[in-house]
Amino acid sequence: MPGYITNNDMLDTLLNISEENIEEIDRTKIQSLFLDLFVAGTDTTSATLEWAMVELLHNPAILSKAKAELEQVIGKGNPVEESNIIRLPYLQAIIKETFWLHPAVPFLPPRKAEADVEINGYIIPKNAQVLVNAWAIGRDPSLWENADSFMPESFFGSEIDVRGRNFELIPFGGGRRICPGLPLAIRMLHLMLGSLIHAFDWKLEDGFEKEDMNMEDKFGLTLLIAHPVKAIPIPV
Repeated sequence: MPGYITNNDMLDTLLNISEENIEEIDRTKIQSLFLDLFVAGTDTTSATLEWAMVELLHNPAILSKAKAELEQVIGKGNPVEESNIIRLPYLQAIIKETFWLHPAVPFLPPRKAEADVEINGYIIPKNAQVLVNAWAIGRDPSLWENADSFMPESFFGSEIDVRGRNFELIPFGGGRRICPGLPLAIRMLHLMLGSLIHAFDWKLEDGFEKEDMNMEDKFGLTLLIAHPVKAIPIPV
């Protein structure tokens, strides 16, 4: 295409594949894929970030620990960069805890059984539509201690991650149909949350205390907070 500058990104790669073999993937499929990526990656990421901030405001001791870690590792006045994330285990645990307690998509995209299958004594008939309740899994007391409490420390020393290998925590699904936006979401959530914590002190609006916060969920395609909280940022 005249005047087009390639960036060797995902779009360029798919366009190159389409030009070499249009039967493998055509431009209509590319458009549909990118529409899915943009739609699925907007309110899900913002909802998760909002839940993380709400939980930190509701748990000031956890917020203080996160700020202390950022100050120690990065230093005051320095921006949070992607390369810092690996050295911020407490921030990583906060993100995992948010995924666990408030999965952005409470019901994962539906699957269809290709054959009759028995799972834990239950028969799933062929062609049945299967919905996985990630929200209920995260609050199952047989899998988690203190299933309704926000405790990032529960992930310290744990091998559980969010990449579909541990069925106790599957906010992005798993298998071949795992969410393609997982790598971007992981990077952006740590960067955004870390930057908000590190660059600002936060307080609730005047006359509002953490005991007044209503942590009720609002269920939909994405999991939102039913009663949004107003917070005031104070530059550090």
